[in-house]
Formats: sequence, C-alpha cells, structure tokens
Amino acid sequence: MYLIYSALLALVLILGFPYWLLEMLRHGKYRKGLAERLGQVPAPIRSSRQRTLWVHAVSVGEVLAISELVRGLRADFPQHRVLISTTTDTGQKLASERFGDENVFYFPLDFAFSSRRWISALRPELVVIAETEFWPNFLRVARASGVRIAIVNARISDRSLPGYRRWSKLLRRVLAGVDLFLAQTSEDANRLVAIGAPAGRVSVGGNLKYDVPVSQAPAIAGQLRTALGKSHAGPVLVCGSTVENEELLLLGAFKNVLASHPAAVMLLAPRHPQRFSEVATLLEQLNVKFWRRSLWDGADLKGGVLLIDTIGELSGLYALADLAFVGGSLVPRGGHSIIEPAQHGVAILVGNHTENFRDIVGLFQSRDAVRVVGPAELPLAFMELLANPAQRQEMGRRAAATMASQRGATQFALSRLKALLADGAGGDDRS
Repeated sequence: MYLIYSALLALVLILGFPYWLLEMLRHGKYRKGLAERLGQVPAPIRSSRQRTLWVHAVSVGEVLAISELVRGLRADFPQHRVLISTTTDTGQKLASERFGDENVFYFPLDFAFSSRRWISALRPELVVIAETEFWPNFLRVARASGVRIAIVNARISDRSLPGYRRWSKLLRRVLAGVDLFLAQTSEDANRLVAIGAPAGRVSVGGNLKYDVPVSQAPAIAGQLRTALGKSHAGPVLVCGSTVENEELLLLGAFKNVLASHPAAVMLLAPRHPQRFSEVATLLEQLNVKFWRRSLWDGADLKGGVLLIDTIGELSGLYALADLAFVGGSLVPRGGHSIIEPAQHGVAILVGNHTENFRDIVGLFQSRDAVRVVGPAELPLAFMELLANPAQRQEMGRRAAATMASQRGATQFALSRLKALLADGAGGDDRS
C-alpha cells in the first residue's frame, strides 16, 4: 500500500511541476523551505541534544489554535524543546513570530526518505498534529521509530467525509499508528471512528481555538483608531478572510451603506496574499475610493475602503469594527472561523456556506450571536444592524459570552498528552 501511495504522490508532483514552478515564479509560493520539505534539517535544529516535542500546524488558523498548547507544553516540560512545523508560508511567518525562528520549520513532503531524515534528526518523543493531517508515510515512519503520536483539535468536515469513507479500509492501517485522537465535537469523534480510527483512542476534547487569547493589537490598529476618531469616520465594517467573487458582493452592499452612512469605512482583508493586487484592481474598476494598508499615510478614510494587504493584522483589526463579516461563506468555500471577531465582542455576519465550521456557527446561531445571510440578504442585514446599535451591541455581547463558555480544551489536551508521554516512558503497547 505504502509503495503504491508513494508512487502516486511522486506522479502527482511530477505532473504538477509546471504549476508549482509557475506559482514560484509568479507569487513566490512553495519556494521557501523547499530543502526542508525534501528532508534537509537545518543545522541549528539538528545540533540540539535536548529532548524534543514536535507540534505540526498547517497554516495560520492551526498556528493560532495551538499557541496556548505550545505555551503549556513548554511550561510543563521545561527539559524539552518544543518545535513547530507548518505547511504554508503564512503559517511559517506567524509561527516564527510567536515561537521563534529557531523553533520553526517546514513539514516534510510525505515521502519516507524526507520524513525519516526529520524523525532521525529530531528524535521526538511526541508528535502532536493539529486537526486532520493524515500523512501515511510520515505516520508510518514515526510509529516505526517509537514516537508517540496525537492528533488534537481533530475535525472531519462535511466536504472531506465522503472521500475519507471511500478510503476507510486503507485509512484504518494509517490511523492505527496514532495513539490519541482529541476531536472537537462528538460528531467529529463519530466520524473519526467511521473512517478507521480505533474507537478506544478517540475522545472529545473541545476546540482549542476557543482558548486562543486576544491577539496583541498591531500598531496599525492604534493609528487607525486615532485617525477614525479625528475625522469622525464610521461606522466601520471589517470584512475578513474574503475569497474570490465575494468582494464584489460586499462592495455592492457597502455602496448601499454609504447612501445612509456617507462617512462609513470598510476594512477589507482578502484571505490569500496573492489576491491583494487582484482586489485592488477590482476596487479601481468599480471606482471605489480605497487605500492599500501598506501605503496608507494617515489619510481620511471616510466613505472609502482600506485594503488590508498585510499578513497577521486582521485579528487585531476586528476590535475596530462596528460590524464584522467573515468570508469564504457567501460562495461555496465552507467559510472561515468567526472566533476572532467574537473575541472582541463584535456583531458578526457570515454567508450561508459555513460547512467547515458547522459546529461553531451552529453554536453561535443557537445563542443569537451570529447572523447567517445569503448574498441577496447581505445589504439589508448590513443596513438593519447599523441602524440598530443596541441590537448590534447585544449580538456582540452574546458572541463574547459564547466564547467564554467554551474554554478549557487546551488544559484537557495537555492532561491527555502528559498521560500519553508518561505511558510512552513505560514502553510501546500499540498493536
């Protein structure tokens, strides 16, 4: 099975090479960390003789989710170094800022040779994988080396479940090497078992993202707050993590807002950095007054859009919002997390495609702490909430209260990981 899988993976990489090369040349994607992905371990990481715990977080969302878990592991295991791997460049940048460049690297491509080099160099006692990164060769190599493996914050989305079910017979062999699964919800736990995870190793641990502390506000947030106050601009709409075909809908709704609130401001943050220029072009074509955040010089923003063309600042900017919209949800992309605006007690709108965050959105909906709208309803929802400050503020208070009620997943995960390491010290009893 593993030989066939490796051959297919190699074939995909060969066939996809022209695309990867084009993306490298156009956007610089995949270029960074290529040697690390192929198994080259940097000298600073290789040279340490400390005992090691390895935490893997794919991208920005997962890095945020595991931040408190990493802090807890460092506190509870001071004799160990805690290293963090990511897959994306944006995740790498955020992880380096949070945990230090010397503790962060790119996760290897899923070939036995590259995984084996990293496992051999780091000799981790425990690998913790956030969410659902089921890499067959990596898990096989780690298990063969006696490494304890835990998957935390695990979730199986509606979109991925059918595919996992089709390969459940093969997945059963892959997942047999994992010692612990901590699912976000009981539904996720049931789905993990259905696709092959050993039932006795699956527990419901809650969602680590509820424990993420409010991010330190970026410097631009203070500058914006001052500028908005001086010019009496507002209300402020923060539209975050938007994807292709959403900005057009949001800008159409914003034009309606401006008819009643001519001093309104939109902070528009596309999800993917490679789309910043594309969205700037769209704003120009629509004749919308806008500034790029990277070039903004303190100009009066009334009646215009500030395009957030930077990474890592969106979370802190939600604090400026009178109303927040979280993207990836007006079009069938599955949505993005609403936790960051909820942390700031902001009224939140999302579109009706939130399958990837069904449980979080469902919980907030049940407490009237988020509004779900379709594209046609979006302008009216903006107008209604902006016209009713008391209603809007109460929605924000309910969002913050919902956040507070769900905390505790990090401490539960830490307790289970400590037990797993203690058990590992006595020998490997996996079958």
